[in-house]
Amino acid sequence: MIRKELRIILLSLGISLLLTVAKFAAYFLTHSVAILSDALESIINVVAGAFACYSIYLSGKPKDENHPYGHGKVEFFSIGFEGAMIFIAGILILFKAGQFFFVHPGLEQIDNGLWMIGGTAAANLLVGLYLIRSGKKLGSITLSGNGQHLLTDSYSSMALIAALLVLRFTGLVWIDPLVSVCIAALILRKGYQLMRQSISGLMDETDMKVVDRVADILNRNRRAAWIDVHNMRVQQYGNNYHIDCHVTLPWYMNLSEVHEELKFMETTVDRELGGHETEFFIHPDPCIPESCRRCQIDDCKVRQFPRETRIEWSRANMLPNRKH
Repeated sequence: MIRKELRIILLSLGISLLLTVAKFAAYFLTHSVAILSDALESIINVVAGAFACYSIYLSGKPKDENHPYGHGKVEFFSIGFEGAMIFIAGILILFKAGQFFFVHPGLEQIDNGLWMIGGTAAANLLVGLYLIRSGKKLGSITLSGNGQHLLTDSYSSMALIAALLVLRFTGLVWIDPLVSVCIAALILRKGYQLMRQSISGLMDETDMKVVDRVADILNRNRRAAWIDVHNMRVQQYGNNYHIDCHVTLPWYMNLSEVHEELKFMETTVDRELGGHETEFFIHPDPCIPESCRRCQIDDCKVRQFPRETRIEWSRANMLPNRKH
């Protein structure tokens, strides 16, 4: 899987390099600061793509004594680096656009520039959609993040084309730096979003969507012996998930029976998450008399209270460190 991710990101890197050359050629033809802004962002695509290649290679290395959870965390660092580079590019574009509001060198060969930028926008759109789809399929946040970046580049290029068309027919040169400012704002927003995602991952912020998926899987594959699930924590390491939780089981089960129940829970979640390798650390808790009110074992010979309810697991009752 890692080799496939590397092939995909290398393809993206090569295309980004070609598109960057095309955009700078369009700038030298037209002297448009908006096209220059688009070209500067493309440099970030190339740098970020190169770093993404390394992070995918590193995240694919197996666990070792120094990295017992693997090397997947580097992917969060990768998208943080990409976000920071995007943010810096946005600031530089704003500075350049400010200069051109006061001194503009004049535009040339707008028609040729439009065709060249149109071609790069179409290419980035196709590659970006391919990276996002591949990232979801392979569970790679690096591919998805790089794809989001290329989509942003494509959208900004489309806005640039619309503005240059208006400029082409009106002759209002101030539209050129104004569009550059708008592109910079879009770039700054995307840079912030990627850095925010990076910080969340490095700080092990819980992904509630993953918790909801795990809850759904457990509810659909529930066994009668699973009385309670609580104190759940989900951490992501690249393409892998590490899940801690407590599971309340009947107190009279022997060690082999407990192991069989917990192993079934782990393999079920691992299979149904799809595209992710899941590692469970499960702490078994013995049931107490109060658990009888929620226990689903019909023929329990030690039941002390009648069954009153069936708990549907959700983030609200799985995350807190307390028995239901």
